[in-house]
Amino acid sequence: MADSMGAKLALRYLLLRPLGHGGMGTVWLARDEALDREVAVKEVRIPEGGDERSRAELVARVTREAEAMARLRHPAIVAVHDVLVEDGRPWIVMERLHGRNLADELAARGPRLPLQVATIGAFLLEALVVAHAHDVRHRDVKPGNVFLTDDDRVVLTGFGVDRSPGLPAPTGTRRVVGTRQVIGTPGFVAPERLAGESGGPASDLWSLGATLFTALEGVPPYEGSPADVIRATLTRDPRPPRVAGPLASLLRWLMAREPEARPDAEIALGLLRQIADGESPRITVPRTTGRRTRRWTPAVLLAVTAAVASAVAAILLTREPAPADRPVSPVSPVFEKAVDLCGALSPEQVTGLLGAPAGGRASENGCEWTIRGAGVELTAVTGSGTPGPWSLTPGSARELFTALERQRVHGTRDVEWTWYEIGVGDRQRMTSSAPRALTDVGDEAFSWNAANADGRVRMTVVTFRLGNLVADLRYVDLEAGSGDALRQAGVEAARSAAATLRGMG
Repeated sequence: MADSMGAKLALRYLLLRPLGHGGMGTVWLARDEALDREVAVKEVRIPEGGDERSRAELVARVTREAEAMARLRHPAIVAVHDVLVEDGRPWIVMERLHGRNLADELAARGPRLPLQVATIGAFLLEALVVAHAHDVRHRDVKPGNVFLTDDDRVVLTGFGVDRSPGLPAPTGTRRVVGTRQVIGTPGFVAPERLAGESGGPASDLWSLGATLFTALEGVPPYEGSPADVIRATLTRDPRPPRVAGPLASLLRWLMAREPEARPDAEIALGLLRQIADGESPRITVPRTTGRRTRRWTPAVLLAVTAAVASAVAAILLTREPAPADRPVSPVSPVFEKAVDLCGALSPEQVTGLLGAPAGGRASENGCEWTIRGAGVELTAVTGSGTPGPWSLTPGSARELFTALERQRVHGTRDVEWTWYEIGVGDRQRMTSSAPRALTDVGDEAFSWNAANADGRVRMTVVTFRLGNLVADLRYVDLEAGSGDALRQAGVEAARSAAATLRGMG
């Protein structure tokens, strides 16, 4: 909405520049000239079409919900200062936050420590308790809606008005259609809401548990395509977090499949505060009675995924194979001589990563594809005790992989690098994240990101083992808009390269 720049709302809010765009509209940086302060102004986009009466009703509903949000007062809830309607659109004036959201923080720096996660969780749950007391449900608690400010506040954003009926879904949020319309992000929507129930406060607690799980582990409790994530949420419990101690038990309790089996918000808040203070309260997760255990029928599974992708019906209706039917994993190859790593990625895959075609340039132990500002490099790795990467045994490759992972966990987080072919001639200093374990990339794998001084992720590295081969895939994009997208693209490239190499061994 560039034509709105410089406009003044209600004779006091001067729109300076856009801060971000999403499906629900535009957020502007503005100056409140009456109080001489910066504010954020949300311009809510009203869908085109429809008669004048329906549009007016929608504007009135959005305005009422924003006014309800303005009554919520808590340091962990983004403050709504004013609500107005101009040019037939609602405009919501909010406090200006400085910092970045939890999703970007995790992409840049990796998982948080348990005490830090418990502290974040306590702030968020305080915010939810206040909202629930005013009969306000959030319905989209996720890392992208958790803001970490520069002055150490934890603020829950993305309430209500982003998900009013009739509004487009915000960016990163999918409409999931069941017996009623459900809006949320796959992986952070409680099972009962995916099945079409309206959900109550306990549904927000499930989403909080999934958010804290992600902060603790660096990855969500369910991974895969949106269809895979929805199916897993409906049919199985989340995997246990690897961290030991009371926080793991509390997360399991928050993400209990049945809403009535989850803890009361006040109980959960007390436990989070204790854990944040360094205590180790004993937590016993109650067993469910089984009286309300849901059995999702094929019709329900099809309905709740209809808006995610038109082709997922076959995926969701397919029976999970019993252990006896489950396909056996491919045999790990043993490479007896070097293979051409330039053949591990197709030209189409390289173009998708770099945004332009690039031929592979072979090196002694690898291959690289580069353009100005971006590059992909696949390298066979060796250790100091072996003559070369292609002379490893499966056993020594496992030892090398473990040593590399341990080095990333306990070693320095400072990274210095150059890559002349993409235009980085001077040594660049970056900060790396903690490693994240990966599945379905070779036999075993982990990844890590590197961010520059302003916290922007520009590099992702995937180390994987395939039989007796250990390899690094490095993906750099100096203009990447999202650290999470950069990591996902790098992981997918490594997964594809490992699958291709499996057929070469």
